[in-house]
Amino acid sequence: MVYSLMYRRPTPFSSPNEVSSLEKVNSINDSITTRETSLGETGLGGTGLGLSHGIPDALSFERITNGGTCPPCTVRDFEHYLKYVEFNAENLQFFLWYRDYCRRFNELPDYQQALAPEWVKDVKSEAEHKFGGKIKSPEINAVFKGTDFDALKAKQSENPNPFSTPPQTPAHSTRGEGCFESYMSMTSGGKTDHTRRASMAFKDAGLQWKPMSVQPYREEITRIISIYIADDGPRQLNISDKERTQLLHTLQNTTHPSAFAEIAKTVEWTLRYQAHPNFIRWTICNGNRPRVIFAIGLGIAGIVSGIATVVLITLSKSHRAWRVISILGFFIGISTLIAAMKGMCVVLHGMHHRHLHPWELFGSDGDEPVSFDLTKDTELRETVTATAAAAAAAADSEGPVIEEKSNSWEDEPWVAKYQKRNIIRKIFDREVWIQEPALRQIQDTIFLQAVLGALITSVVVVGVFCAFPNGRYF
Repeated sequence: MVYSLMYRRPTPFSSPNEVSSLEKVNSINDSITTRETSLGETGLGGTGLGLSHGIPDALSFERITNGGTCPPCTVRDFEHYLKYVEFNAENLQFFLWYRDYCRRFNELPDYQQALAPEWVKDVKSEAEHKFGGKIKSPEINAVFKGTDFDALKAKQSENPNPFSTPPQTPAHSTRGEGCFESYMSMTSGGKTDHTRRASMAFKDAGLQWKPMSVQPYREEITRIISIYIADDGPRQLNISDKERTQLLHTLQNTTHPSAFAEIAKTVEWTLRYQAHPNFIRWTICNGNRPRVIFAIGLGIAGIVSGIATVVLITLSKSHRAWRVISILGFFIGISTLIAAMKGMCVVLHGMHHRHLHPWELFGSDGDEPVSFDLTKDTELRETVTATAAAAAAAADSEGPVIEEKSNSWEDEPWVAKYQKRNIIRKIFDREVWIQEPALRQIQDTIFLQAVLGALITSVVVVGVFCAFPNGRYF
C-alpha cells in the first residue's frame, strides 16, 4: 500500500527569528490535537495511513518517543541522528529525562510532593504558598523539625519574603559557602563534581547556592543543573542567559517539575517542529552519500545512453519504430535519477534494504557490528531515558543514573575506521532490512512517483524523436 501520488517529504525546517512561549504551547497543543483528531475521524487506530506535513501518524513524534516504532525510526535512531547529524542530541535527552521525571514526581506520596510545591512566578504569593498553608501535615512538620527551614518558618512574621534577604553569618559570607559546604558534606566522588558545577552555575547567575536538600530528587536536580544547565556542562542546553537565570532561581526553591516548564516548552518545540521533520526526511534516504552520488551518476548515464541511441537511430536509415528501443535507457535513467535526488537507491529499495550508517557499522570494540535486535533497542532506550535504574532506586527515592558524558563523538573509534574505507567499499557497504512498515510505504510511494515520472517523460521524449524524418546518413 502506498500514499497519495501527490505525497511530498517533510520540508527542511527553517526556524523563525523568534517564537513566543505562548505560540510554542499553542503549536504543541495543536500538533497533539491534530494527531488525535486524525486518528479518531479516520478510524485508523494508529496504522500510520494518515499524513500530516509529509509525516504519517505511525511516525509521529509521540509514537517515536514512546517506543512505538521499529528501526530505523526508533528513539535510539532519533538520538543518533541528533548526535551525529544535527549535533544537538541534548534536547532529546533532556526531553526524555523531563518526561520521566514528571511521571516519577507525580507518583510520589502527597507529603513528599508537598515539600516541593508547584512554582508560581509571583514571589510573594509563592512564599505564602510554600511556607504558609501548604505544609501542615504532622509527617512534614516532623521532617522539618530542628532544621534551618523550621527556623525560617518561625521567623516568617518578621520577614514575609524570605527570598529577598537571605539570612547570613560572617562564616558563610555573601556567596552562601556555608550552605555549599553543608551540602558538599553529603556528597562524594562524582557527586562533588556535580555540586561544584551547580554551585558555579548559581554563582555565574548572581545567585546563592542554597538548595533545600529535604525536597525530593534534590540530588538528581543538582546533577541535571551540572549536566544541562551549567555553562561548562557536558550537555549544555542552548538557552538564553535570562532563561538560565530564571530557571536557577526557581530550582533554588523547589524541585517540582513546573520549575522546568519554560525550558521544556522550548526543547519540545524544537524537537517537534525542527528535529522530528528533519529526522523523517533524513531517514527516508536508504543509501549513504557515496551510494546516492553513484546512483545519480547511473541515472545520468542512462539518460545519456537513451539520447545517444535515439539520435543515432534517427540519423540512420532504420525504420522509425526502432527509435522506441531508446525508451529503455530513458526510463531507467530518469527513474534512477528522480529517486536518487530524493536520497533513494532503487536497487536497495527493491529489497527494502538500507545502508548501515557509519556509527552502526562498528560495535564498541570497533570490530563487531551493532545488533539491530528490538530487545537491544529497548534496552538502549531505557538507558537514554534513564529509567533502567529507577526501579532499583525507588525504595530510597533516589533518582535514576544519568549519563553525564559529552555528546562529542569525533574521537569515537568508528570515525577513523570509516575514513579508511575506500570509495568502492562505501558504495557497496553493508545493508540491513527496513523494519518500519510506515517508512517502507513512504519509500514505495516515492519509488512509484519516480517510475511514473520516468515513464511519462520517456514517452514524450521518444515521441518527439519519432516525429523527425530519417537522416539516412548511414
